[in-house]
Amino acid sequence: MVSEDWVASEVRKVIPNASVEATDLHGSGDHFHVRIISEDFIGLRPLQRQMPVLKHFKKFLEDNSVHALDLKCMTPEQAKTLGNTAFDPHSGKQEFFGIHVRRPKKE
Repeated sequence: MVSEDWVASEVRKVIPNASVEATDLHGSGDHFHVRIISEDFIGLRPLQRQMPVLKHFKKFLEDNSVHALDLKCMTPEQAKTLGNTAFDPHSGKQEFFGIHVRRPKKE
């Protein structure tokens, strides 16, 4: 099972100077909200901020180690003004955007 610490350490491989908080949304080790705060995000659009992390996690999404990643990538200034940024793809709310990959049905 994947841990919050492992997810955070994988993100730091991509963005070493970032402040990273990973939250296991269901306690199942496969649905994570990841809050990433970095000065590197200044001047970048949301998708530009997420793409390096998504590319890194692609192999873990494909092998089903991770089922859902919600990435909230923000500058330190944005982090000061935002409250709780967690998004659960199974909650029915669409307030924040993340990546949610459905696993194939098991026989």
